[in-house]
Amino acid sequence: MSRNYWLIKSEPTTYSFERLVKDGSTRWDGVRNFAARNNLRAMKTGDLCLFYHSNEGKLVAGVARVSREAYQDPTSDEDWSAVDVAPVRALAKPVTLQVMREHEALAKMMIFRRGRLSVVPVTKEEFDTVLKLSR
Repeated sequence: MSRNYWLIKSEPTTYSFERLVKDGSTRWDGVRNFAARNNLRAMKTGDLCLFYHSNEGKLVAGVARVSREAYQDPTSDEDWSAVDVAPVRALAKPVTLQVMREHEALAKMMIFRRGRLSVVPVTKEEFDTVLKLSR
């Protein structure tokens, strides 16, 4: 079984990686963009996610795991989806957007091409590179 990799974004004042660690898991809901919704629907249990703090911080703070695949978003009566994620670990050293932008192996990351999306795929190489940068 192959694993997929994702980057999920949250403003730290709304929901931080530290809060995910404290809570033990959370429902990733409220996504109201069709491309991001389709990315949520493509997530499988066990997929790994870079947890990115948007707006304030602009950094990857940790790694989360998809713990429940897409289901109807309970915050909407319309055709939107949610998944559940659980923390894996905080990064020893958070990786800032600026550091990622300067790294050649990350030049094609979706975060730079579809910056407004709250859920984007990342390649295994991009995922591993971000983890290396956090050491």
